[in-house]
Amino acid sequence: MTTPTRRHHPSERAIAIRYQQLSAEVKALQRQCYALATLRLRAAVKENGTGAGLAVVSDIDETILDNTPVMAHAMTLGEHLDAFDTWKLWEREGVPSLLPGAADFFRLADDLGVAIFYVSDRFEENKLATIATLSRLGLPQVHADRVLLFGPTKAERRAAVERNHRIVLQLGDTLHDFHGAFAGVTLDEQHQLAEDHAGRFGDDWIVFPNAAHGTWMEAELRPWDAPKLR
Repeated sequence: MTTPTRRHHPSERAIAIRYQQLSAEVKALQRQCYALATLRLRAAVKENGTGAGLAVVSDIDETILDNTPVMAHAMTLGEHLDAFDTWKLWEREGVPSLLPGAADFFRLADDLGVAIFYVSDRFEENKLATIATLSRLGLPQVHADRVLLFGPTKAERRAAVERNHRIVLQLGDTLHDFHGAFAGVTLDEQHQLAEDHAGRFGDDWIVFPNAAHGTWMEAELRPWDAPKLR
C-alpha cells in the first residue's frame, strides 16, 4: 500500500537538514562508512591478488559530496529539496565539500589499481560541471567514461561497468544505489528487500546516512498507542 503524500512542517525539514549538516554524529557515521569501505576494499584486492579488473561504484551526492548548503538554501526559499532549477544551479555553480574519509578512500582505491566509477543521478547536461567539481576536490579517475550520470537507470549503468570489471564495493545513501529492485517500490517492499539482502550491508554495500532525503519522507509516523491513564 502506498503512503499518502503529506506536507512537511518547516521544523521537520530544519531538523533533518540541521542533523545532516551540523551533527558530529553524521560526520562520525560518514567516517565509519569509509573506514569499513577501506577494510572491505583491502580484503577484496588481497583476495584477488591485484586491483586489476576490480571496480568500486559510488554515488556522488551525500556519499562523496556534502550538499547540505543547497538543502538549507532550498529550505529558506520554501522549495522542495528536489527543486530542479535550484539543484541544476548548484551542480553548475555550487562549491560542495568532501565527506570526511572520502579523499583517503578514493586515493587508496586508485593506488591499488581499482577502477572507480562515479554513478549519480546528477543531470547529464551538467556533466562537465560535475567533472570539474570532482576534479577540483582532488578525486582520482574523474574521466567522462567514469562519471555516469542520469539517463539509463543506475542498474543499467552498473551492468555496463560489469561488462569489463568485477564490482567489489558499492557506496551510496539510498538503496537503489545498490540494486535496481529498490527503485519504484513501496516503503514496505524496500524493508523486505533490505531484509532479503541483509548479508550485503557492511560487506560489499556501504550505506551512508542521509536524514534529509529519501522515499521514506512521505511516510506517516507510527506512534505508540498508549493506554489511557486512569
